[in-house]
Amino acid sequence: MPLLTLVLAALIQGITEFLPVSSSGHLILLPQLTGMDDQGQVIDVAVHIGTLFAVILYFWSDVRAALFGLTRLLRGKIDTQGAFLALCLIIATIPVVIFGLILKLTGLDDMMRSMAVIGWTMLIFGLVLYWADQTGATTRKASDWTLKHAFTMGLWQAISLIPGTSRSGITITAARRLGYAREDGAKLAMLMSIPTIIASGVLIGAEVASTADAQAARDGAVAAALAFVAALAALALMMRLLRSVSFTPYVIYRVILGLILLWIAYA
Repeated sequence: MPLLTLVLAALIQGITEFLPVSSSGHLILLPQLTGMDDQGQVIDVAVHIGTLFAVILYFWSDVRAALFGLTRLLRGKIDTQGAFLALCLIIATIPVVIFGLILKLTGLDDMMRSMAVIGWTMLIFGLVLYWADQTGATTRKASDWTLKHAFTMGLWQAISLIPGTSRSGITITAARRLGYAREDGAKLAMLMSIPTIIASGVLIGAEVASTADAQAARDGAVAAALAFVAALAALALMMRLLRSVSFTPYVIYRVILGLILLWIAYA
C-alpha cells in the first residue's frame, strides 16, 4: 500500500478519533474525496489499535483502577471505585455491541457508508452537540457517574455506528445533557471508547486475520504507530482546551463539512 495512504489514514484516525468530528466518517471520505484506493479493513483495525493504546496511556490511572476493579467484579464484589467504574463501562458498552451486531448481520453498516449519510449526520449531530453543550448544566463530575447514566450514555453511543455521527461527539453530547462538566464528560466518553474499540477490533479483526499477509502486517504496524502518536497529541490538546473553550469550534467544523458533503452528494 502506498506510504501516503498509510500516513493519511493514520493521521485522520489519530486526530479525529477523540475529537467530536467522526473518525469513521473521515476514513470513509478519504478514498471518495481523493480518488485513492480504500485503505481496507486491515489498516482500519491497525489505526484503531493505535488510538486504543493512546487513550489507555493518557488515562492510565483510571484504566489501571478499572482493570483491578474488574478482577473484583468477576468475584462478585463491587466494593471499590475501580470495580464500580469497570461495571459502568461494561453497562455502557452493551448497547453499542448489540446494535453493531444487528447492523453487521443485516448488512446495514455497508449501506450507510455514503457521502450523503455522512453529510447529514455531520450536520445534525453537530447541531445537537451545540444545543447540549450550551444548555447542559456543569454540576456533575466524572466521579458522580452512575449505572443509569452509564447505560444512557451507552444508548447514545450506539447511534455513533451511523457513519459521521462521531462516537466521542455523541457520548459527550449525552454527558452534557446529563449535566457533566465539559472536561468530565469528555473523560467519561474517552474511557467508554476503550471497551468499544476493543469490541470493534475483535469483530473486524476476526474477519481480516485470515487474509492479512506479511506486507499487510507491516503496513498495519506503521499505521498503528502513526495513529498512536497523532491520537495522543490530539487527545492531550482537546482535554487541555476544554478547561477554557467550549465545543463550538468543533460544531462549526462539522456544520461546514456537512454542508459541503451534502452539496457534493446532491449536486
